[in-house]
Amino acid sequence: MLGGGTMGFAIAKALSERGKVLIIDNDSTKVNTFVEQDLDALFGDFTDESILKGMRLGKLRAVLITTSQGAVNKKALSIVKKLVPHAYVICRAESLQQREALENMGADLVLVPHLEIAKVVRHTIEKEEVHTRAKLLLDVLMRAHGKRLGIIVHDNPDPDAISSALALQEMAALMNVESTILYHGEIGHQENKALVNLLGIELEKVEEHELAEFSMLALVDCTKPGVNNVVPEDAHVSIVIDHHPHEGEVHAEFVDIRPELGATATIMAEYFTELGLPLDEKLATALLYGIRTDTKGFTKQITLQDFMAAAHLYPYADHEILSQIENPSISTETLDAIAIAIFNKKIRGSYLISNVGVIKDRDVIPQAAENLLRLEGILTVLVFGITDDMIYISSRTKDIRLNLGEVMRRAYGKNAGGHSTAAGAQIPLGLFKDIKEKDRLIKLVDEVITRKFLEAVGLEEKPQPIPANGKEGVPSEAESNQLNEAGT
Repeated sequence: MLGGGTMGFAIAKALSERGKVLIIDNDSTKVNTFVEQDLDALFGDFTDESILKGMRLGKLRAVLITTSQGAVNKKALSIVKKLVPHAYVICRAESLQQREALENMGADLVLVPHLEIAKVVRHTIEKEEVHTRAKLLLDVLMRAHGKRLGIIVHDNPDPDAISSALALQEMAALMNVESTILYHGEIGHQENKALVNLLGIELEKVEEHELAEFSMLALVDCTKPGVNNVVPEDAHVSIVIDHHPHEGEVHAEFVDIRPELGATATIMAEYFTELGLPLDEKLATALLYGIRTDTKGFTKQITLQDFMAAAHLYPYADHEILSQIENPSISTETLDAIAIAIFNKKIRGSYLISNVGVIKDRDVIPQAAENLLRLEGILTVLVFGITDDMIYISSRTKDIRLNLGEVMRRAYGKNAGGHSTAAGAQIPLGLFKDIKEKDRLIKLVDEVITRKFLEAVGLEEKPQPIPANGKEGVPSEAESNQLNEAGT
């Protein structure tokens, strides 16, 4: 260790517990103090090359340069790199500019003390915030003691929503609160079905209940009543936990919305970690899979918190079940939808848009989008399909210049949203569900959905001629205007 101030002394004491540490300093008083503390110290000017030349350097593992003087540290580093090129060198800097200079000279690690302290303080405060939120959530649940809690996930829930709802249900059970996980739509994706079936997660259709049955409502992996869920917009919600971006204020007794995180399951995992709550195999497996899927295998929208949560869950999870969940058989409908999406694709530069027509399972839409994004030269994909009463849209991108969530909201209004690389929309068909000619409906939807998306990304769709009589399956002007209004 070259330089033995307060910082050097603290590091030397810590390192001496695991190996031999020698401190070199040109202040005899400091050297005497180190010796009195049973540390090996040598008086000398370490910017004099002869000091190090006279030592046996073959077994030297690491060199720490810890003075607060930039010029001294630079000179010491140049000597160390010359005489002990094999050593790992840690150097102190007082500014980002100094750090860059020392890194360019070959330092393996450069520490700027005030920045390192700032990191520790930030981490500590963030950790305390999570702990405070978790305790507040328990307080809210405690007030529901002996009552019923309805845990509502977004329509057609994915593993992140399902696992997060399961975690909230287990927290509620610890407070002696009976709860039911409620969903609308379908659990259609093969992996989602496997998750529910293999782990035995109980979910019930929201239509089978009256919301008045529940003393308290919670929204998980969705933010507001009526947005991607069937809860009435004026319903009172007590708990909101989500990681999706949102607009406007959210009103509830407890709100934890963190769009910077990759998954809502990360939030729930943090609660269990911070409060030291029991984490069983079933819940750990579900939450780990929820984080994994929403971050696309830890490759998209991933943060340190997501990694830390996954690392905590990993030892508790059943990895054999995880393997079974991730490799389910693919349904015929999914395969057909992917084939139709490939056949119907329209390419505008690096954008691909496709219509899969009438569908039964809306989960085939994001699966088709993810597969089409693998095509060479394609950076952004939008796929949509139609059910009896809804248009489902899913979009994926590899283009770092785009924020898909904003693009989708710009194109389709409040019915859309998502993250920068993955987003979707659900647009009610309204009056158009009464159109009996499916081919005509599909062409009408195709024209409007495509045009709005291309406009939102700054491309103009070439207008199609519209006959006055609206024949040949082409939408009339009045029909186009109606769907325009429905879509916005």
